[in-house]
Formats: sequence, C-alpha cells, structure tokens
Amino acid sequence: MRFLFVHGTGVRREGYDPLFELVARELTKRFPAADVVPCYWGDDHGVTLAAGGASIPGFAGLPTPPADPAGVPAEALVDRVDGGWTLLLVDPLCELRVLAELPAQEDAFGAPGVRTPGEVVAGLLAALSGSPAAGGAAGSGELEELLAATVLAPHLAAALDRLATAEEFAQACDRAVEPAAGAELTAATARALTAELLTLAGPAALCTADERDRLVLLLTDRLGGAARGPLGRAAGVLGRLGMRLGGQRLLERHRGALTVGATPALGDILRYQARGGPLRAYLADRIAAAPGPTVVIGHSLGGIALVDCLALAAARGETPAGLRLLVTVGSQAPFLHELGALHGLEPGAALPSGFPQWLNVYDPGDVLGYRAAPVFPGDPRVTDHEVSSRQPFPYCHGAYFKLPALYDRIAAALDGTDPAAGPRAAGGAAGAAAPPAVPRTRRAGDARAAG
Repeated sequence: MRFLFVHGTGVRREGYDPLFELVARELTKRFPAADVVPCYWGDDHGVTLAAGGASIPGFAGLPTPPADPAGVPAEALVDRVDGGWTLLLVDPLCELRVLAELPAQEDAFGAPGVRTPGEVVAGLLAALSGSPAAGGAAGSGELEELLAATVLAPHLAAALDRLATAEEFAQACDRAVEPAAGAELTAATARALTAELLTLAGPAALCTADERDRLVLLLTDRLGGAARGPLGRAAGVLGRLGMRLGGQRLLERHRGALTVGATPALGDILRYQARGGPLRAYLADRIAAAPGPTVVIGHSLGGIALVDCLALAAARGETPAGLRLLVTVGSQAPFLHELGALHGLEPGAALPSGFPQWLNVYDPGDVLGYRAAPVFPGDPRVTDHEVSSRQPFPYCHGAYFKLPALYDRIAAALDGTDPAAGPRAAGGAAGAAAPPAVPRTRRAGDARAAG
C-alpha cells in the first residue's frame, strides 16, 4: 500500500524532511510493506516576500525570519493548558525574572568557601553548554535521544547561550543562597531552557506535552535537582508580568519581524486561495503517479488542497483509481466549507459521489483544526477523530505526528475495525451519501495517547 504525505502551510525543506522521516517510521511500524512517499510542495508552490518586505511600514528588512515565535499572541497570558506553559512560550525567562526580583530571605547567608545553590546551578548550566549534545554531537543518553526525537537538538547551544547570558538568570542565581531557593531556581532554569528550545524551534518542533515535561525533568537532573522542583513564589506573581508585555507598543516595535516570521504560514494560505490550481494539479499528478491502493495524508493546508483536488476529480467522474482513504490532520477544510471558501465544493454542497472515505483528525487545542462530520451530516464516508498532545497552540498544530493514536486510527480505518468509519465501497471510493446519521467523533481517550 502506498501512503502519500502532503505537508501543511509554512513548511520548507528543512522542516519537511524530519517530519516525513517521523511519519514514514510510524507508518511502517504498522504497515511493514508500506511505500511511504513524500509530497513536498513548499519550494515550488509556497510564498516568499517578492520585494523583501518593502510594503511593511518602518521595516528595514531581514535576511531570514527571526528565531522568536510569532505564533503566540501576547494577550494569551492565562494558561489554559497546564503549568504556565502558555506564558513561558511567550517569555521563557518569566519565572526567572520573578525569582530575580524577589529578595533573598533575611536569615539566609552563604558559608565562607562554600558555593551557594545559585552558584552551583550556574556552574552546572555552564557544564551543560560544554556537553556533546550542545555541540551537536550524537549521544546515547535519554536527554540526547529526546532532544533528537523532538527536533530540538540543533537549538540547544543557542538556547543555553540565551539563558546563560540573561541578566534575569544571573540575578536569580545571586538570590539563591539557601537550599529552598536553590531548588526553586533549578526548576525554573530547567523550564526556561525547555521554553527557549521550543521558541527557537517554533511550530516545527515535534514535541508533545509529555515529551516536554520529560525534558524538564531530565534537565532538572542535569542541573542538580531532584524530580519536580517547587515554583511557589514564581507562580504566585506570574499574572502580573502580563502588564509588562506592552500591547500596542510591542506590536509596533516588532511589526516587521512578526510579519516576516508569519509570512510562510499565512502567505501560503493566501496564495493557495488566490492561485491554488498549480498545487492541486501537482497533487493530482502525485496521486496518479503509481497504481495500487493509496492513502493520502494532508496536514493543515495540505488537507485543504487534497479535499479540493479530490472533490473536483469526483465531480468530473475521475476519482483516482485505488484511492483507499483521505486523512486530513489539523485541517481547516471543514471551516472553509462552512464559509463557502473551498474551491472544490459549492457553498453548502454535499460531497460528490466518488469522493473517498475521509478520516479527519483534530486536537481541540489546535485553533487551526476543525471537525468535518457535523459539516457533512449523514455522510458515512466522513469521520472525525479527536486527539490531544496537551501542547498549547501553535505547538499542538505540529505535534499530531508524534501521537500513536493518529497512526492507530489510520490503521483502524483501513482494516474496517472501527464501526464509526462507515461502510467501504468497492475500490475504496464511496458512492452517494447514506441516509442521515448522527455525526461521528471518535476520541483518542486522554493525554496518555501522546506517548
């Protein structure tokens, strides 16, 4: 069986290759004889700023997009996921900043000739900077393996440098002169380093919340801590930090950088909506390139383009031979159909006869993932499946492919073990919609599915 993997908006070669390797590895675990085929379109059909950003007021130009994340809005100050990570991903140093501003306890003092807990943490962070992992060398330890698996390893040296040279870190180390403050500093430093790694990688990071939390624990251990350290004082005042983010002034100051950073993701969508024909033609050619049973998997904008491509083909009576299943992951296709903005379907229209079985996977925390079954009520070809990586947006938008539940659900749809998937038609392509039925949404269970 052939699997064709179509990436989403904003993805370029350096991000697609590790993502494709992950998808191919997970699919071949479940389908050992599978032929997993790449379908990369970012260079030929993605956007660039043709005039180098000349249209942006006050922008002098950037050679490359900035490393800082542009996908997390500054107003998202209240963490709705867990443990303060929404705020940390906006400001990785926020917890250290709190500790730096809190006075040392009045009765705390360091013994002559003995390093304070803050000095110990600073020394261990410096030692981590000299580790093989920070230099990009492969390692066999759990930390090194996890950094490689989450595609965070290339950013470790830069993250360590950011943290080690931050005034907030130095001041927090100065304040930590007794054991309780040292334990708090260790925990905050591990979380800050993890947040720096994630912000440097951006949505391209292939990291679930479970992996993120495990990374914090491994870094805490490297920094001399034990398991989970306390964050009571920092957590008590983090809400007030939101007042320092600067709102309109922050947006004006960083408008150029934010625009350039958002251009690949937003621009790919706008270009597709205006001139999507070449991409749809490319996908049609790739689908038809080899005979035999085929599964097409589309992430984000890739899912939109596949729905359009297959709906147009079905309407012409040209459904690709052997197409078994369409899988959309974190896709906006259902929402665009509600808006009447899909190229392949008229506003309010049902899916045409010949459209394939459609498995739509979404994460409730992903603001770019939508449900399809309620938009096509009564169509047994359309099934929703809910998963959760427990990561905040935008990181959850790229974390789908680390979830075993995604691949398990694809396998279930192909072997017909899930009754919610609907009846299979000959050749894998369904006929006209069946009588109305309750829309189907299957859930992965809980966050443990993140593996």
